[in-house]
Amino acid sequence: MVSCEQVLALLAKAFVLITMLPGSEQGAHEKRLLKNLLDEYNILERPVANESEPLEVKFGLTLQQIIDVDEKNQLLITNIWLSLEWNDYNLRWNESEYGGVKDLRITPNKLWKPDVLMYNSADEGFDGTFQTNVVVKHNGSCLYVPPGIFKSTCKIDITWFPFDDQHCDMKFGSWTYDGNQLDLVLNSENGGDLSDFITNGEWYLIGMPGKKNTIVYQCCPEPYVDVTFTIQIRRRTLYYFFNLIVPCVLISSMALLGFTLPPDSGEKLTLGTYFNCIMFMVASSVVLTVVVLNYHHRTADIHEMPQWIKTVFLQWLPWILGMGRPGKKITRKTILMNSRMKELELKERSSKSLLANVLDIDDDFRNVSAGGNNASMTTSLGGGFMRHPTTIEEAAMPSSGTQRDLQHILRELQFITNHMKKADEEAEVISDWKFAAMVVDRFCLIIFTMFTIIATVAVLLSAPHIIVQ
Repeated sequence: MVSCEQVLALLAKAFVLITMLPGSEQGAHEKRLLKNLLDEYNILERPVANESEPLEVKFGLTLQQIIDVDEKNQLLITNIWLSLEWNDYNLRWNESEYGGVKDLRITPNKLWKPDVLMYNSADEGFDGTFQTNVVVKHNGSCLYVPPGIFKSTCKIDITWFPFDDQHCDMKFGSWTYDGNQLDLVLNSENGGDLSDFITNGEWYLIGMPGKKNTIVYQCCPEPYVDVTFTIQIRRRTLYYFFNLIVPCVLISSMALLGFTLPPDSGEKLTLGTYFNCIMFMVASSVVLTVVVLNYHHRTADIHEMPQWIKTVFLQWLPWILGMGRPGKKITRKTILMNSRMKELELKERSSKSLLANVLDIDDDFRNVSAGGNNASMTTSLGGGFMRHPTTIEEAAMPSSGTQRDLQHILRELQFITNHMKKADEEAEVISDWKFAAMVVDRFCLIIFTMFTIIATVAVLLSAPHIIVQ
């Protein structure tokens, strides 16, 4: 049996052996390599051995997903990985001199990289890529694969909707280097890489060919090279087929099949009648819906509710349909007494209260006779009335300044009273129009439901055999 002392002795020997093993100096080699490469590196220098020759940059892209096709704004939004590969003459080393280090990952802001942008970009920042590291190999080969969400312009033609195909171009090229300084070539003759493409539910991807172009623009005499990829997509018609095409075909077939029935058959006329009734019902529902919306959005300062609308849509029809308003129960008794209540209300309004008499008196108290009768002024406090016997002579006794202040107070009270009264009337009129719209809507629901049921049952009962034996 092994004792504790033996175990400790074995662990001590193992520790000594581990410390005596030669250590890995990979970190030190990489640090020394980065220092030697980047100390005298100039990111503004085009990395070629001969300045008279263009630098070849292999360009490609991998289409990950079609995010959106905006027909209205003529935009295509995609998720794409770019691929740029070139050889940097200033980033070469002998791997045997640096502990076998074969490649490095360096941030792009420390290296020269081609300023390749998408010409037809509609992004707010123009360049929608994420700046990833550049993979640099010992022979100077540089690989830069930035992912990004690209928003590009696309001329979308919907003439043959929903059986339309769209071709959206994505044009990439150097922004400042002409073709004599930077030669952009396709890294694959097959165009874009579609191996990782995520299927879109609305669009079917036909292909993504690429083409290299050399163009001389009006601004500059030098030729500029670009690589243009064309995303070819086709709209999936299954959704539109079942929700748009099939209903239209069925409606058209109902009209056409009527001509296939024998002339002496009663069903020929019945089918046409039923089809015409449905068309009439749909058209009428649209018209009445417009009427309901018109009633609902009417205001007191634009429309005045006629008396017949009040009688029909605010009294009799709600009573027949069993409708009511909050705090107001509509019964036959209330309808019959409504006219009588209106007359009493008019009489009550015509008989001025004492406060109204005070508000309507002439502003110049000097016009009041000195020997006039005593007038009783009533003021409303907290909903109750307090009567103060005050004579006109007493009201006229104060100085002229007090009289003018009293006149101004009376005018302000009259303005506030009229304003509050007008606001209450407008709110009541708007409420009446909205309730009338609800009544018309409920009436149309009942009438159209009954019409649909009766028309359908009548057509079915007119057939000689409803159930096939």
